[in-house]
Amino acid sequence: MTKISAPELGSYAGGAVSVAASLTLTEVGIIVGIVTALLTFILNAWYTRQKNAREQRLADLDAREREARLAQLETSK
Repeated sequence: MTKISAPELGSYAGGAVSVAASLTLTEVGIIVGIVTALLTFILNAWYTRQKNAREQRLADLDAREREARLAQLETSK
């Protein structure tokens, strides 16, 4: 990994500040809207994945319980 020198870091920081200072309020609003939309998409995808995994575990547990009850009924006959 390349180490960044202090003058190089200052140059990058100055460039970032100049770009940020040149943005209008409308442009800032657009950027915030895009970031918010992306975060919403990512969180929704994560939540949906968690929900699907939870529902799959419950379905597997239900199937095992049904099989156990069926086996118990068959042995009691």
